Amino acid sequence: MADLELLLLQIELIKEEFITTDRADEERRVKEDRAALRIQSWFRGTRLRSYLRHLQRKATIIQKIWRGYIARAYFRKKVKVQCFVMKMNFYNEMAVRIQKRWKGYYVRKYVHNYYARKRYLEGLTKKNEQVRRTMEEFAEMQRNEREHHQVECEEQKTCLQAQRMHFLLSTHQIPGVFNSPYRDFPHEMELQMKSIKPLLVKDIQQKRQAMDPSAPGDTFLKTRPLPPIPSKKPQGPFRDPATVLQQRYRPLEPTLRVATSITDLEEAREELRRGEWRGRIIDHAFQPFSHAHKNKKYERSIHTTSSFERLAYGTVYFREENQEKLRGKKPFKSIFTTCNVFDKFGQLYSNAGKIV
Repeated sequence: MADLELLLLQIELIKEEFITTDRADEERRVKEDRAALRIQSWFRGTRLRSYLRHLQRKATIIQKIWRGYIARAYFRKKVKVQCFVMKMNFYNEMAVRIQKRWKGYYVRKYVHNYYARKRYLEGLTKKNEQVRRTMEEFAEMQRNEREHHQVECEEQKTCLQAQRMHFLLSTHQIPGVFNSPYRDFPHEMELQMKSIKPLLVKDIQQKRQAMDPSAPGDTFLKTRPLPPIPSKKPQGPFRDPATVLQQRYRPLEPTLRVATSITDLEEAREELRRGEWRGRIIDHAFQPFSHAHKNKKYERSIHTTSSFERLAYGTVYFREENQEKLRGKKPFKSIFTTCNVFDKFGQLYSNAGKIV
């Protein structure tokens, strides 16, 4: 009983100790829970980050392998295209060379005649020299005419001046201006004035009217009566005197008959015939459709018509067959198999940007 009484007295203290202990345990449990959560979150984050880094490394390796494979495939394709383009450029260049050789041979043999061209150029040179010589002679003649006309004009001016200064002529008593006693010989003007007559007023007016019809006469001269007025009107209009004089004294212009050659028509016909012959590809229009050209004798090219001919290739003729050498050999094949390179012709581009 005493123990029970003592327990009843200490029950409040026991309750307080229980509550205090329970509260401390709860706080400790909460702290442990928080610590456990933090540890778990750190561990899970570390594990997830490690896994993500692992996936990233594997993805990088996969991408590296795939991109390398794609780049190598693209490079192989690019190399194939470049090789194809180089081959096509080489084939085109070789084809151009073959065409150049064949066209040169064809033009030299059938189109362009070297010796005919040489004769034409020689004739043209002679014609040019003849025309140039004729033009030089005509220019020399015009220059002589201009010099002669200039000399005549100077003589007329000198004569007119001598007539005007005739009053300065020397007399027996008084020497003139151009006949000075200090000279050994008289002046040329003195001799000129002695050889001509003096110029009268009437002659001056007539010469002025002849030189310039519109110039008025001298005021001190006696006026002439006016001509009668005609009843009929003059038939005009009249041309300008300067135009009439220019047409009258125009330089020599040779006619077409004089300027051209006598054989001009034949030369023009020959040139027309030669131009038609140069423009034709073949001389006979129907030759490819017949066998007449097979019986025609072989014509040598221009550069082999001289005495310095080419040497024979093995035998007498170039295309002659030696049956003894060909015995036991396979015949020559004129048909070849197709080339796979030309299957893609016109589908790719070359280095210059053109379709090959």
